[in-house]
Amino acid sequence: MTGGLLVVGDVVTDVVARYGSALLHGTDTAASIRTRPGGAGANVACWAVRSGCREVRLLARVGADSAAWHRDLLRRSGVRELLAVDDRAPTGTVVALVDSAAERTFLTDSGAVLRLSPDDWSPSMLDGIDRLHLSGYLLFAATSRATALLALREAERRNIPVSVDPASVGFLAELGVDRFLTLVEGVDLLLPNADEARLLTGLPEPADAAAKLSLLVGQVVVTLGRDGALLAAGGAVTGRVPAEPVRDPVDSTGAGDAFTGGFLAARLAGGDAATAAAAGCRSGAQAVMAVGGRPPLTGGGR
Repeated sequence: MTGGLLVVGDVVTDVVARYGSALLHGTDTAASIRTRPGGAGANVACWAVRSGCREVRLLARVGADSAAWHRDLLRRSGVRELLAVDDRAPTGTVVALVDSAAERTFLTDSGAVLRLSPDDWSPSMLDGIDRLHLSGYLLFAATSRATALLALREAERRNIPVSVDPASVGFLAELGVDRFLTLVEGVDLLLPNADEARLLTGLPEPADAAAKLSLLVGQVVVTLGRDGALLAAGGAVTGRVPAEPVRDPVDSTGAGDAFTGGFLAARLAGGDAATAAAAGCRSGAQAVMAVGGRPPLTGGGR
């Protein structure tokens, strides 16, 4: 039996545009375009369920324009959604431009995401929960940051471990590295990718960056894409886990979220950090073989 997970994060609508040739400025470029449910927090929640976590809750804010669609898909994925509906802002939208190597570039309209309000939060959301995960996107605006910090402080009061995904190099730079590190200091787990780890430390090597970050938090797991992941704690690298091989990658959108969902599910099931990182790498490999950031629906769910 696995413990319960509460994700406080984001739900967005992804528009994924996959193109083969270079983008042609000022004219047409042929592409395959699909609309998918997304959002880092929602993706993590869905992959945690797929990875065996039986109780996964998600707090996020969506616009009234697509709330019913997102709610239905989350429930079908097995996630217990706690969606706040915004009548003034639309659901966040991300345009993911995915090149022939499956690498993605995002254009982001945060919409309702950063309007997640302290009024949307209740401490009872943590009842029966064994881990809180925060999407770093919420830290990039005052209103959603206040909400995320309410959840963080309540989890700390209850001795519930907290993990944070730094989310975005671009937004981290706007917020400020020192400010972000102050906000997350002392959390149980930080899950940056290599670029985020470099930005947060100013160190070019991910291993050195992971070691430095692990002096501020309980544990650091840095995802390295096709090179797997590395683990650090107490100022030193403690392990490296290889990636699962992927022969024909399609779309890297949400691969990091898939890793996080798989990692957290394995930890909640009692696995050690290396075992959890291997589970995360398996989920990440599955993610890049499909369009969008969520695991495919199987017709099940709650």
